[in-house]
Amino acid sequence: MKLLFVLLLPIAIPAFAQPPHGDHHQPHHGHQQLGHGHAHGAGAHAPYAGLEERSIKALSEQEIKDLRAGRGMAMALAAELNGYPGPLHTLELARELELTPEQEQRTRQLFAEMQQEAGRLGEKLVDAEEALDRLFREQEATPDSVLKASMEAAELRGQLRATHLLSHLEMMAVLSPEQVERYNTLRGYR
Repeated sequence: MKLLFVLLLPIAIPAFAQPPHGDHHQPHHGHQQLGHGHAHGAGAHAPYAGLEERSIKALSEQEIKDLRAGRGMAMALAAELNGYPGPLHTLELARELELTPEQEQRTRQLFAEMQQEAGRLGEKLVDAEEALDRLFREQEATPDSVLKASMEAAELRGQLRATHLLSHLEMMAVLSPEQVERYNTLRGYR
């Protein structure tokens, strides 16, 4: 079991290395940051104080809503910030990008497909996080059950992120190089 854990840990760490976020246009919801200069010791509050009230400890209520709604939650920043337009923001900039009716229709279709799949995966991720939370809440956590539940949640988060990233990749076939450049300028990346 320990060998399996050691072998799988490098796979699981990257999936959890990027904390879940709300929409990348909004401040992050639900996580309290550990500030500098806080007193340590008996009277000090832990940075997670209050989070024990959450229905799923690892997810804020806003994150649960965003996952279920198929929102981006900054999962596609690798694409967005490297010049790959996303369908939602392309639609928001349709006039400025001078989208043709065909481009707008295809972009709407890509967005709808991505959002539906992201919502489906987001719902499954919420369920997986709830199952992991339940293991500890009901004091049924074992090394095997925690590893299995953690890996399931990580796999779903990876699939969800890929869904968002792939929608950006697909947009490259919809837009002209000039529109891609204009998108990046309008978004403030160039």
